[in-house]
Amino acid sequence: MEGMGWILAIIIGGIAGFIAEKMMNFNTGLVMNIVLGIVGAILANFLLGLMGIDLSANIIVQLIAGIIGACILIWGYRAIKGSTA
Repeated sequence: MEGMGWILAIIIGGIAGFIAEKMMNFNTGLVMNIVLGIVGAILANFLLGLMGIDLSANIIVQLIAGIIGACILIWGYRAIKGSTA
């Protein structure tokens, strides 16, 4: 989430985490949604950067990246824990 202020990053991260939580049927709280969204956006930016895809600091693009990354994190957590919760 380069180029964004901290407050905007937290808001976008919270929204991305919330959407990913609902898509993946994963129950978390507000703080975890924000963490999932922000870390998810960082993860998605890194993975897409390895493929040569550059994401701008556009809010919508970062929201989508956050959702994708948060879904990857939830999936990874479930794979490690062997849980569907």
